[in-house]
Amino acid sequence: MIVWLNGTHGAGKTTTSLLVQQLIPDSRVFDAEKVGETLMDITPGLPATDNFQHWPPWRPLVVETARRVLDYTGGTLVVPMTVLVERYWREIGAGIAQYGIPVRHFVLHADQETLRRRIAGDTVLGPNSPFRLRHLEPYAEAARTWLHAEAEVVDTTQLTPARTARRIAEALDTGKNEAHARPAPPPHG
Repeated sequence: MIVWLNGTHGAGKTTTSLLVQQLIPDSRVFDAEKVGETLMDITPGLPATDNFQHWPPWRPLVVETARRVLDYTGGTLVVPMTVLVERYWREIGAGIAQYGIPVRHFVLHADQETLRRRIAGDTVLGPNSPFRLRHLEPYAEAARTWLHAEAEVVDTTQLTPARTARRIAEALDTGKNEAHARPAPPPHG
């Protein structure tokens, strides 16, 4: 199974993914951003973009990497990765579905004020990361138009990462039979 943790920067995906992994037996964290970093290292570089997700190879490489890892290890992959473009999510979902891998898609949500506060205090990318701040409005738009209807939303505004991870693990436990029977969503026509 794949447990996909979506949401914008500052929602707590990376921290939560590590905690979710500790709560799910036989699970691993797969950071799909590393696939993008590999593409960024190609020389000479690929066509200029402000986001590696726009490169067409990124999406099928994420699918193929996840599939190969699951074929090799079994268990569950926890994938903390922001995907705000519906077409990209559909492409990833269709790729995963073709292998019959069930997906539980969670969105870690927080209100704009909380997200801005978290981004301001970021010690990894630095306070007030322009990259992270640029994604707040696209996240809000995706949340309004498709993302929140597509996924299981966990509001992290008042939750610690540990409590968020427990909520996800509890949702996985209560929906275990359903999750194992449900493949990734098909692409929209």
